[in-house]
Amino acid sequence: MILKHLSILNYKNIPEAEMTFSPKINCLIGSNGEGKTNILDAIYFLSFTKSASNAIDSMNVRHGEEVMMVQGVYDLNGTDETVNCAMKIHQRKRLMRNKKEYKRLTEHIGLLPLIMISPNDIFLVSGGSDERRKFIDGLISQLQPDYLHLLARYNQALTQRNKLLKQEEEPDIMLMETYEEEMADTGEQIHARRKALINELIPVFQHYYKRIAGEMEKVSLNYTSHCEGGKLIDIIQRDRIKDRIVGYSLHGIHKDELEMTLDGYPLKKEASQGQNKTYLVALKLAQFEFLKQTGSHTTPLLLLDDIFDKLDAKRVESIVNLVCDNQFGQIFITDTNRENLDKILKQTTNDFKIFTVRNGEATSEIDS
Repeated sequence: MILKHLSILNYKNIPEAEMTFSPKINCLIGSNGEGKTNILDAIYFLSFTKSASNAIDSMNVRHGEEVMMVQGVYDLNGTDETVNCAMKIHQRKRLMRNKKEYKRLTEHIGLLPLIMISPNDIFLVSGGSDERRKFIDGLISQLQPDYLHLLARYNQALTQRNKLLKQEEEPDIMLMETYEEEMADTGEQIHARRKALINELIPVFQHYYKRIAGEMEKVSLNYTSHCEGGKLIDIIQRDRIKDRIVGYSLHGIHKDELEMTLDGYPLKKEASQGQNKTYLVALKLAQFEFLKQTGSHTTPLLLLDDIFDKLDAKRVESIVNLVCDNQFGQIFITDTNRENLDKILKQTTNDFKIFTVRNGEATSEIDS
């Protein structure tokens, strides 16, 4: 898959931009706060119908403006596809593919596979278990079109059960059991898919970590769930009294955890900043590889936002050698340091394009 052209209007700090890209490597250079990351985020928005950093759509509209629009023209396995997403303040966003509007946004997920590596990935390590579940769910949703619907059914049943648990009066037991059965049915299906994904992802992740850091450090992932303690319906119903006391559901797949380890110990407690960064880069590259091999049979876009920060020269060199490999297709890279990007460009014979980003405006070096 290739993103041939990007049009942006009033997205974050970008007033207007028209960018035609190289089919291989695209470098965006500029100081912090100029808009490099926002251009990558606009590309991310077209794949996932949301920002990578801000869940509130209205916050993505440029200050003082009422309308926002992002449009991409793609070469998708030899066929041109135009995807357009626009919204007005206080109105719902509209997503169109080849001028035809989607009825449901979830129908679009998976069409334009994409992996983004950014400084925000550190929340996978430092944040709560919900951040790590989002990572798993985000990958599965690009592989399996029905997964988001399954997740929505579980979350709806969970929300309704929690409402009953918060009631002062004794809840309707038959209604409670209905929600519990829905949670158990969908929850066990979600658990099975998450478990299968992680088991297949681990060796690929370990391969990439070794490529970057060498043989000395051992990394792994461990997925844990209440589903491993027996039938989920029994586990949910067993502690209904406790749930009534606290006012919410203590058990279910909404409590699943993805444990990240380095040399057998929790990554959060043991790793240096460089090891954390290496871990996350390797994990995302594994996600890319897995998506490429098992997803929509098209090479995903790879977005690399300021990935060289906090890494020593050896690890930077290893990543440069990796991303110059032809298996990664079209790549978008941002950096404040021109030297890092020059290293990449010297390593490759592939076509490339360089953009300078200042105050929300992107200028191609060829055009300047």
